[in-house]
Amino acid sequence: MLLFHVIVISSVFTSGYAPGYAKLNKRGGAGGWSPLDSDHYQWLQVDLGSRKQVTAIATQGRYSSSDWTTRYRLLYSDTGRNWKPYHQDGNIWAFAGNSNTESVVRHDLQNPTVARYLRIIPLDWSEEGRIGLRFEIYGCPYWADVINFDGQGVISYRFKMKKMKILKDVIALKFKTSESEGVILHGEGQQGDYITLELRRGRLLLNQYGSILGHTSVTSGSLLDDHHWHSVVIERYRRNVNFTLDQHTQHFRTNGEFDHLDLDYELTFGGMPYSGKPVSGGRRNFKGCMESINYNGENITDLARRKKLDTSSFRNLTFSCVDTHTFPVFFNDTSFLQLPGRRDHNMVSVGFQFRTWNPSGLLLFSSLADGMLELALNNGKVTAHINVTQQKNMHVDISSGSGLNDGEWHDVRFLAKENFAMLTTDGDEASAVRTTSPVQITTGSTYHFGGNVKAKCQASPIQRSFQGCMQLIQVDDQLADLTAVEQGRMGAFENVSLDMCAIIDRCMPNHCEHGGRCSQTWDGFTCTCDGTGYTGATCHTSVYEQSCEAYKHLGRSSDSYWIDPDGSGPLGPFKVICNMTEDKVWTTVVNNLPAQTAVTGSSRERRTVLQLNYSASMEQVTAITNSAEHCEQHVAYACRMSRLLNTPDGTPYTWWVGRGNEKHFYWGGSVPGIQKCACGIERNCTDSKYYCNCDADQKQWRDDSGLLVYKDHLPVSQVAVGDTNRPGSEAKLTVGPFRCYGDRSYWNAASFNTPSSYLHFSTFQGETSADISFYFKTSAPYGVFLENLGNTDFIRLELKSPTVVSFSFDVGNGPVELNVHSPIPLNDDQWHRVSAERNTKEAILQLDQKYKEVRPAPTQGHTRLELYSQLYVGGQRGFLGCIRSLKMNGVTLDLEERALVTPGVKPGCSGHCTSFGMYCRNGGKCVEKYNGYSCDCSTTAYDGPFCSKGQYAYAGTLVKYNLVPEVVAAASSLDEKSVIHNLPVETNLTREDLTFSFSTSTSPSLLVYVSTKTQDYMAVVLRHNGRILVTLQKRSNFRCLSVSLLLAETGYIDPVIIEKYNTPGFVGCLSRVQFNSIAPLKAALRSRGSVPVSHQGKLVESNCGASPLTIPPMSAATDPWHLDAVNRNSAIIGGIIAVVIFTILCTLVFLIRYMFRHKGTYHTNEAKGGESSESADAAIIGTEANFTETIDESKKEWFI
Repeated sequence: MLLFHVIVISSVFTSGYAPGYAKLNKRGGAGGWSPLDSDHYQWLQVDLGSRKQVTAIATQGRYSSSDWTTRYRLLYSDTGRNWKPYHQDGNIWAFAGNSNTESVVRHDLQNPTVARYLRIIPLDWSEEGRIGLRFEIYGCPYWADVINFDGQGVISYRFKMKKMKILKDVIALKFKTSESEGVILHGEGQQGDYITLELRRGRLLLNQYGSILGHTSVTSGSLLDDHHWHSVVIERYRRNVNFTLDQHTQHFRTNGEFDHLDLDYELTFGGMPYSGKPVSGGRRNFKGCMESINYNGENITDLARRKKLDTSSFRNLTFSCVDTHTFPVFFNDTSFLQLPGRRDHNMVSVGFQFRTWNPSGLLLFSSLADGMLELALNNGKVTAHINVTQQKNMHVDISSGSGLNDGEWHDVRFLAKENFAMLTTDGDEASAVRTTSPVQITTGSTYHFGGNVKAKCQASPIQRSFQGCMQLIQVDDQLADLTAVEQGRMGAFENVSLDMCAIIDRCMPNHCEHGGRCSQTWDGFTCTCDGTGYTGATCHTSVYEQSCEAYKHLGRSSDSYWIDPDGSGPLGPFKVICNMTEDKVWTTVVNNLPAQTAVTGSSRERRTVLQLNYSASMEQVTAITNSAEHCEQHVAYACRMSRLLNTPDGTPYTWWVGRGNEKHFYWGGSVPGIQKCACGIERNCTDSKYYCNCDADQKQWRDDSGLLVYKDHLPVSQVAVGDTNRPGSEAKLTVGPFRCYGDRSYWNAASFNTPSSYLHFSTFQGETSADISFYFKTSAPYGVFLENLGNTDFIRLELKSPTVVSFSFDVGNGPVELNVHSPIPLNDDQWHRVSAERNTKEAILQLDQKYKEVRPAPTQGHTRLELYSQLYVGGQRGFLGCIRSLKMNGVTLDLEERALVTPGVKPGCSGHCTSFGMYCRNGGKCVEKYNGYSCDCSTTAYDGPFCSKGQYAYAGTLVKYNLVPEVVAAASSLDEKSVIHNLPVETNLTREDLTFSFSTSTSPSLLVYVSTKTQDYMAVVLRHNGRILVTLQKRSNFRCLSVSLLLAETGYIDPVIIEKYNTPGFVGCLSRVQFNSIAPLKAALRSRGSVPVSHQGKLVESNCGASPLTIPPMSAATDPWHLDAVNRNSAIIGGIIAVVIFTILCTLVFLIRYMFRHKGTYHTNEAKGGESSESADAAIIGTEANFTETIDESKKEWFI
C-alpha cells in the first residue's frame, strides 16, 4: 500500500464529498468522493511524493449510497503533466469498477508502472446515482540513477583490456525523450566490428556488424519520442540475441559464422565518440534522459555519478531529468478545440504539429467574414481550401506533403494574405506550395481544431473529424495558452483530452504473422497476406495442405504442389513433387547437383567438397522427414582408378554429410556404422578383398550405387571426394532427389472406446493466436473433442448435437461461443474435418472446409488466452469415436503414443473407406489400410491411385486376349511378345458388356473384334460417315477378344468387315477398353505373371489426346489384319475343313434356326426415321440407301 501526499480533484459535490474521505473502507464525511457534475471531464489525482512502482489498484463505491464508478481509466506521469494512459493488451485499458458501494474490486497491473502522479478518470457510473469513489494504490519504492543528456555529451566506458573479443553482452537501460533520432549506445573496433543502439524515426534500431560475422539489423517499437520512460534489455550470447523493449522480446540469431565481436577499448553511451574513425550518415547524439544503465553487471550511471568514467564532453552534466513540456492535445472522432483569433484581419497565420494513423481528417476550420478556411488531411496530404463568397465564389486549393499519416509528428504552417497563400509541411522549403490567386481575406474570430461541431460556421466538405494528437498550436503567430483553455479562462473544447497524447501503434508488435504487412487506422489494424502463403485476419492459417498425403485425400493426382508441414508454425510453405502411386504417396525434393558430376584433382589432404542445395530449406526437409514413414536417396559413384571408402578399418577417401552436419562413412545400399558399399553387403564386389567396387582401384569404369535409407541422416548436404588427383583417376558423382512416402502425422489417430476415456497433454500455449484442426468420426450424438482450462479462461471444442459443432472460449471478456450447423448428421461414422482459430482480430470455426462462422473480436478488452490446466483430448466429459491428425498451432500431437498407455483409448482408427471410398472411381474398390486406404483397380479398365487413369495405344499394334484356356497354347506359338497375368476366364457368356474410348480423325476403321472358332463374331467399326456400326453374329460362346488399332486374325475373320472397314486401318487412340470384367490394354501394359494376353507391334502408354495425331496410314505389308497377310498354309487347311463340315451344316441348318436365339440388350442411337419402323433393323434399312447386306436371326448390325 502506498501513501498519498496530495490528492487533487477536478471538482467536489460538497465538502463532505472531499477526496480526503476517498480512502478504501473509510466511512467518514459522505463516505467517499463525488464530483460536482457526473460527466466525462471529472478526475481524481494523487501525488505519491516520489516515483514509485505501482502494481495494483482497488476501488469501492461511496459508503451507504447509490454512487459508484463502474468503469475508469488510469493515467500516470512523472511531473503531473504530459499524462500517459495505462496500456494493456495493446489498448488504452479501461478497468472494470464496482457494482455496489461496499465490494472491493482490485486489479493487479499486468504491466507494473513507475510514476509519481496517478490520475483516475471515471468513464461510467451507477445509473441510480452519480460518480462515487473510494480507492487504494499498491506498490513499492523505486529509485534509480538518472543522467540528462543534452545532445552534446557522451559517457565513455573503457574496457580493462584493449581489443576485446566479446562473446557475451548484457545491456540494460531506460530512456525517455521527445526526439525521434539519436544514438543511445555505440561501440566500434579497429577491424570494423561495431554495435549500435539508436532511435530512428521514433523506433529503436539495433545494428551489429562483424568483419566476418556479417551485418544484422533489428527494429523494435515505435512512437518512442513520447517523453515517457521505455525499458531496453539486450542479451547476446555468441550469435543468439534477446532484444527486449517494454516487455516485448524478439529472439534472433546474428548473421555470419563467428561468435565474437572485435571491439576497441570503449563503449560510448549517449552518442558517437569524438575520436576514432569518422562516422557517416550524420547521426545525432541522444537528447533526453537515461537511467539504470548497466553493461555486463557494471552500473554505468553510478560510475558516472562517482566520476569514475569520462564525461568531459558534457557542458553541464546533471543527474536529474530535465523535462521539456509541449502540452499535447488528444482528439477522438467527436472532439474539437476552439481557440480565439484576431477578428477582421487581412491575414491568416496558423501553425501546429500533428500525428495520426488516419489518412484523412479535418485539422482546422475557421469562418471568415465572407467565406471559410479549411486545413484537412486528405489521403496522407495536407490540403488548404479557401472559399471567398463575395468574390464570385473565388477559392484557393493547395496541398503539400505525402504519407503524413505514419504516426510521426509533422509540422504544418499556413500563411494567407492579400493575393498570396503558402502551405509548408515539416519546415521543408521544398514542400512549400504557394498561390498568387487574387484573394481578399477578412478573418473571423475563432479557429476550430480537430473538428467543426456546435460552432455557427459553414458546413465543412470534410465530414470526418481528426483522430490524433496536436501540439505547439499557434494562432496569429502566438503560441496558444492551452493551460488557460484547460482552466476555462479562454476558448472551449469538447471530448478533448488535454496534456496527453494517447496514440497507439497497433502494428507494433506486429500481429500480422508470416510476413503479413500491417496497416492501421486510429481504431484498428489490417493485415495484407498477399504472397505469404497464409490467410486470415492475421495471416495465421496456411492456404496449403500439410503434405502430399493430404492432397491425395482431396482427390488430387500426381503433380507439383506447395505444402506446409507445420501449418501455422514458423516454417514457410515450399514446393515439392507429389507422386501418387497405387499404394504409396511419394514426396520428392530435388537438389541442384547435376547427374554424373565429374570430380578431378582431389586428395585426402585437399578433398573436393560438393555442396548440395535443395528446393527447400533444411528445416523444411526435416519436417518432411520427421513425419514420413520411409525416406531414401540414391547415390552413385562412377570411378576409374578412384577409391571410394578404402577398407572398413581404414580412413575413407570419400564421405558425405547429412542432416545435423555429421560425416558419414557408409555408401548407398549399406547401413550406418558399416563402412561398406552395397556390393560389400551383398558380397558381390569386383574384388572380394574390398567392400566397394571402386576400392579395387581398377582402370576400368566401375560403379558403386544404392539407396541411403536411414532417414535421420538424410538428406545429403555435402559430399567430400578425396581420390581423383592421380594420373588416369576419374570419378563421376550422382546424388538423386530426396524421396519420402507416408505422413504419420496425417494418420496419427486414437479411438476413444468409453465415455470416460481421454488423453492428456501439456498446457496449450496460444496466448494471442491459436489454431486447432483435426478429423473426427463418431456414431455418438454428442461429445467433447478437447478442452483446456485456466483460472477463468478456457478453450473448448465439442459436438453439441448430431448436426452442430461448437467452439467456445473465454480470454477474460466473458464466454464466446461459435456454432456451425451441418445440413447432414455428423455422427454418420465418416471423417469430418474441424478447424478453429482465435486471434486478436477474430474467431473462426470451420467444418469440412465448407461451413464457417466468423466472430469479430471486441475492439477493447483482453486478448491473451491464459491457460493453466492440462489439455484434455477426448474431453473429461466424454467422447466416443476417433480423432486423428490433431494439430495445435502447427504442432501435431502424438495421439497414438499417448493412447498406448491410456486405458479406454486405442491407437489408430479403422474405417477410412467410409469417407474416402468415393475417390476410387470407375468401379475401383476401396481397400482399408492402417494408415489410410488404397484403390484396387484390378477389376477395371483403369489404374492409378484413384482408378481414373486409362491406357492408350498407337496405330500398328495388336492386343489379343484369349477368353478360354485352350487358346493360350495357340497364342504362345505366334511370333508375338506375350505378357501373362491371372485374370478371370470367360467361358459361358450369355451377356456381353463392351466399353472403350477412342479418338481419330480418319475413317473407316475397325475398332474392336471379338471372335470364336466358328463364324460367330462381334465387331465395332467406324464407317465412312463417322457413325459407329456394331455387327454381331453369335451362335456359341466367344473365345478370343482382340483390341487394336489394327487387329490380327483370331478365329474366324469376316472378310467383308475387314475389306470394307479396315482399309487402310485405324489411325488414332484407343483407351479404357473393357469387355465384361476384362481390360486387355491394362493387362498388356501392367500385368506380371500368368494372363492369356499378348501383343504384337509397338505397345506404349501415351496421353495421345493431348495433341493432334500425325500418324500416317499403314501399308498393307504392315497391316496384321490385311487378307494378304494371312498365312497361305492356314488358308488351304481351312478350306479343306470347310468342305468336310459343309454337308453336316446343311443337314443341321433348320435345327439350328430353332435351337439358337440371341438374347441381349443394346443401347443405341437409332437412325432417323426409326420412330415409325417395326424394328431397329428395319430402321437401318429404310434410312441407309447403300445398305445391301443380308440380315438373319444370328447376324445383326446397329448404327450408333
